[in-house]
Amino acid sequence: MLNSMDPQNVFSKQVPKNLIANIVYFIVSLASGLFLVPYFINSLGVASYAMIPLATSFTAYVNLIMVSLNTSVSRPITIELQREEFKKANVTFNTALFGTLVIILLMLPIVLLLSYYSPLFFGVPSSQENATRILFLGVISAFLLRAWSSNFGVFLFAYNRLDLLNIINAINILLQLGLIILFFKLDSPNLAYIGLAYLIAAIVAFVLTVFFSHKISPLLTINIKDFSRSKAKEIMEMGGWVIITQIGSLFFLQIDLIVVNKLFGTLAGGEYSIAFMWSSVLRTIAGVLISILTPVILTYYIKGKTEELINLSKSAIKLTGFALALPIGFICGFAPQLLFLWVGPEFVKLSPLMLIMLSHLVINLPVMLLFDINVAYNKVRTPGIVTFWMGIGNFLLEVILPFVTGWGYYGVAVAGAIVLILKNAIFIPWYATKVLGIPRTTFMGSMFPGALAMLIIAGACRLINFFVPISGLGPLIIFGIIVTIVYMGGIWIFTKENVERQIIMSIIPSFIKYRLKLKIKSSAK
Repeated sequence: MLNSMDPQNVFSKQVPKNLIANIVYFIVSLASGLFLVPYFINSLGVASYAMIPLATSFTAYVNLIMVSLNTSVSRPITIELQREEFKKANVTFNTALFGTLVIILLMLPIVLLLSYYSPLFFGVPSSQENATRILFLGVISAFLLRAWSSNFGVFLFAYNRLDLLNIINAINILLQLGLIILFFKLDSPNLAYIGLAYLIAAIVAFVLTVFFSHKISPLLTINIKDFSRSKAKEIMEMGGWVIITQIGSLFFLQIDLIVVNKLFGTLAGGEYSIAFMWSSVLRTIAGVLISILTPVILTYYIKGKTEELINLSKSAIKLTGFALALPIGFICGFAPQLLFLWVGPEFVKLSPLMLIMLSHLVINLPVMLLFDINVAYNKVRTPGIVTFWMGIGNFLLEVILPFVTGWGYYGVAVAGAIVLILKNAIFIPWYATKVLGIPRTTFMGSMFPGALAMLIIAGACRLINFFVPISGLGPLIIFGIIVTIVYMGGIWIFTKENVERQIIMSIIPSFIKYRLKLKIKSSAK
């Protein structure tokens, strides 16, 4: 079993490990996405490729109940384990485990119907109907299995072993990739093989999650007698509002793919999915950065260290914005060149779409950290209601705006950006300050440095291409390295003597600090 989860211990020992594992997972996820998109387009065609992100987006709808319940479970289990109340933790765990199993069994008929009628709903050619059904069934079943296994993963979260969780996630992606290529090589490109690969990879990830959870917490026991109705009610009270939040979030994050496919056809859906992939990548980056601090925020709440929690949140938002500014600015600045080299010259026309979809994320993604404050303080009702209704508004605006303006699927992207800014950049920071009882503008100053940095990087990339037109991968990589080095140097100077510098230093692995002969000040000073 792990040692104490004292916040200082977390920063000095476990956070660097989590960061390395998160970076590895992100690299694996990014490389897989960059490889698979052109691979699928070349082997299946743009229209058939559009079915793949649609299938994965539907998993989000099927999976929202499971994710919401697990979010609700992680809070009490973390508190109980830190207080060494192991019997209570087992009751919470078994209540969630068997409760979610019942929900999964009840959802299976819906999954079967959704998979069976997916070709009819999306107008798939008759030759692709059965393959599409298997794709949807395999992908959705895989996500349900991963969602159930996350009940075991809660113990890894509670002990701040996010490194193990991300190793499992990386193995899941690599196995998906390897199986898809193997099946395509052994037979022929087929959507059905993608669904099968997702399901097999999910089974392996499930086994690994159970194994590591038992290693980290040997007191973990599976016993249906520990199922508690009162605990289930407690979980559902919080989980219900988290579910409402998740539903609203899905209307922000996933509904645009369905809207574009239904309004403008599968070909337009495939084109939109190409730009959408970069949005998913950036969300993954944000998740990598934010997830390593989530257990720490919960720990500060448990120990009553409100001031430290506020300072950490402000610094984390600023640093996440700085971290996102680099890839967002680079992608927006070199969007035509990236599309040309990645998927071909016929898709360079999508560069304005990428600008619309990505530029606002430098503000909207870092503040996601503040939702963890709502969870820690069990204040999820109001965010749930607001997110749900704003999600409905986002869906309606995405349907109406393209026809009012004549912008086509660009209107869908603009609508999503407008409503997401209203929710993330305005409501979420304000509500977090209300929960904490602090001035309303507390987090505002932390949101804009990243946006300014992103604009500077994007402008610099455009200027580079104006004076030295880039036509190959080599020059793009060289200028990318130059921009990165200059930017990181600037951030290092900008954060001098700031608390952000201390946080950066605290998450650098000790062997790197030793090699670079860096001196870190103790947090006591």
